[in-house]
Amino acid sequence: MPHVIIKLWPGRTEDQKIRLCKEIARSLIEIINVPENSISIAIEEVPSEKWAEEVYKPDIIDKKDNLYIKPGGNSFK
Repeated sequence: MPHVIIKLWPGRTEDQKIRLCKEIARSLIEIINVPENSISIAIEEVPSEKWAEEVYKPDIIDKKDNLYIKPGGNSFK
C-alpha cells in the first residue's frame, strides 16, 4: 500500500513515465510516510478515442465523490 494507477493518452516517453513515477513515489514517502518498498505505480495508456468510455465515465463521472482534483480546474476537495 499504496497502489497508484495513472491513466493517460499515449505519447509520453519512457523517461517521462519513469520521472513521473519517481516523483509520485517521493511524494508518497514524504507526505503519507510510507516505506518505498510498499509503493506500486502503474501507467495505463488509453487512446483518446476510448478515453470517454474507459476513463471519463467510469473513473471520473461515476466516481466524482472520490476526485480531489476535478477536470477543468484546480478545485480541491
